[in-house]
Amino acid sequence: MFFKKIDKRIKIVLIIILVLFISIILRVFKIQVFDYKKLKSLADDLWSRDLEVAADRGKILDRNGEVLADNVTTTSLVLVPNQIKDKKKTSEELSKILGVSKKEIDKHVYKKTSIERVHPEGRRLSFEIADRINSLEMDGVYLVKESKRYYPYGNLLSNSLGYVGIDNQGLSGLELQYDKILTGTSGAIKYFSDAKGNQLNLSDVYVEPVNGMNIQLTIDLKIQQSVERELNNIVDMFDPDMALALVMNPKTGEILAMGSRPDYDPNSYQNYSKESLNRNLPIFASYEPGSTFKIITTASAVEENVVNLEKDHFHDSGSVNVDGSILKCWKAGGHGDQTFMQVLQNSCNPGFVKLGQLLGKEKLFSYLDKFGFGEKTGIDLTGEGKGIIFDLNQVGNVELATTAFGQGVSVTPIQQVTAISSVVNGGYLYQPYILKSINDTVTNDIIDEKYKHLVRRTISKKTSATMRKALESVVALGGGKAAYIDGYRIGGKTGTAQKVKDGKYLVNNYIMSFVAIIPSNDPEAVLYLAIDNPKDTALLSSYTTTPIARRIILDIIDILGIEKQKGGLEKDLEWTDKITYEVPNVVGMKVKDAKKLLVNFTVEYSGTGEYVVSQSPDAKTKIEDQSTVRLMLGQKK
Repeated sequence: MFFKKIDKRIKIVLIIILVLFISIILRVFKIQVFDYKKLKSLADDLWSRDLEVAADRGKILDRNGEVLADNVTTTSLVLVPNQIKDKKKTSEELSKILGVSKKEIDKHVYKKTSIERVHPEGRRLSFEIADRINSLEMDGVYLVKESKRYYPYGNLLSNSLGYVGIDNQGLSGLELQYDKILTGTSGAIKYFSDAKGNQLNLSDVYVEPVNGMNIQLTIDLKIQQSVERELNNIVDMFDPDMALALVMNPKTGEILAMGSRPDYDPNSYQNYSKESLNRNLPIFASYEPGSTFKIITTASAVEENVVNLEKDHFHDSGSVNVDGSILKCWKAGGHGDQTFMQVLQNSCNPGFVKLGQLLGKEKLFSYLDKFGFGEKTGIDLTGEGKGIIFDLNQVGNVELATTAFGQGVSVTPIQQVTAISSVVNGGYLYQPYILKSINDTVTNDIIDEKYKHLVRRTISKKTSATMRKALESVVALGGGKAAYIDGYRIGGKTGTAQKVKDGKYLVNNYIMSFVAIIPSNDPEAVLYLAIDNPKDTALLSSYTTTPIARRIILDIIDILGIEKQKGGLEKDLEWTDKITYEVPNVVGMKVKDAKKLLVNFTVEYSGTGEYVVSQSPDAKTKIEDQSTVRLMLGQKK
């Protein structure tokens, strides 16, 4: 009986030992298999340290691959306080090299932490300073790679590009809009130390950073440089409150160029106010558009068949009375009898009051909605404005009249360019965009590409063709003559908008603007230029914005390779214009016959013989009266 009890107890003990042994095995298995990664990570944290190696941000490129935002490699100072053997000497030496007080460096050297980044004194060090620190060969003092954003063209496109902070994060513009795409993944130099921070005799591990992706824009650098040049000229000539320019491809909605003044240099953004840094005027500024808005009223009236621009007439007496309000034409005494095509050419306000009345408020304001006024265009930039359009129930006869000629409403430049592009491109309202593609950082191969996006139809192709002809007539025969370029069919419209402050119109304070269609028969670009309160000049857009716009137009023609077009309107010459003649083809003629055809030119000869074998300039070239034509003489072959 006694032995039976002992045997039973041994069995229980053995079972307990067996259960414990199995439990231990299962626990070890769980630790080795399931908890391995977690426990290894915790162990690594105890004796592994990381010195961050910053990744480069992706580059920002123009449509042709020119770099607009790049990176330069700099170094930063990092300390491992527990490894510093002579803290006093280290502080003294670093304070001398960095040009800061020893007290400031002491805060880093004596800090109770495993790794200490010296900020801001030790960030983005020059090569010379980094070399001096490296030559100290002090324990616990490390220099690590850091990337700094660099804008090779300085102020160019700055309000759209934005800028990057000291920690390489996008803070405005495209840098902020596409920060996640541009930002890479940092790498590290892993080293090993004991619990006190003393470095262990183990090989360091280098984890390579992964750079951010590149983004390619719709911007054309050469057109952008033309815009920037002329904005600088505007500042020098007129000292305006602001100036802006915007160029769009009307067939796609791609932004080819945009800029404004004031601007800033993103390489030294710290020197500018927050207001300067965060206001992109071509998409933010909202103001009364003035006469450029008449393009929309005219297109709406043509589409609704309430007027035939070439057949219907309007008599302008110089003013019109609308519910007791006298709305005047800019020309004292008015323009008298004119077609509605001439109403547009002459920018006659009473004529546009009539167009507004013919349309009625419901129709006119329905077209303002179609063309996208009163809402954001959706361009892929931060800070876009909406403008202000009257609520339909607040529109009386006066509001209808003033809206028709661009007064009393508030719009943004990007809204105007988008809407006018729709007027001239066949009636397609495209969403404007500035990002063309996202590209691989190494090969620059396209990863994702953006295409044109149709928002809606606005007018018919027939109306669009009529409007292109009408806008060409404004440049050839009307108020846009200063933008006329012989041999090229340029359309356009001037604008002069009186500014409002505290509900009252300011005296002699205007926003002067001009919109150009290049070329009018097959638009490749729409240019909008505006100058706010130009000083010491005639308060007419034809003397301010239009001549400057013409210089940008000439550059656009050259950059886009636009050829001369036939069928354009001849310019209605003014007394200031010089007379030009087309050079006839006299090659192969006898000299005496050639002279009869060249009566309007000064003729110079070279060579001998009685026949013309070549001429300069070539036939059909237009040159000014009495300009020189050179003839090479020889014998007839």
